Amino acid sequence: MSGIDDLGGFLRLLRSELGLELSDRDAYTDLADVDGWDSLHLLRLVSLLEDETGRRVPVRAVLEARTFQQIHALVAGGARATSP
Repeated sequence: MSGIDDLGGFLRLLRSELGLELSDRDAYTDLADVDGWDSLHLLRLVSLLEDETGRRVPVRAVLEARTFQQIHALVAGGARATSP
């Protein structure tokens, strides 16, 4: 899975590819409270994660996640992610 195996790599990917200014603390912040986060970022994130992992990432599961840490756990653990 490239550079997103750990939470730090995941956050670096979000910073560089989505243009979000995230601190390490933002990994545990409710997404509704993250400056600049919106539904377009969510869609771009799903697409980016599918490209990075080579697997489908269910949008519903990402929508249910409340933090970037939860999204990372979903993808890094492969939980509920399905192969194409």
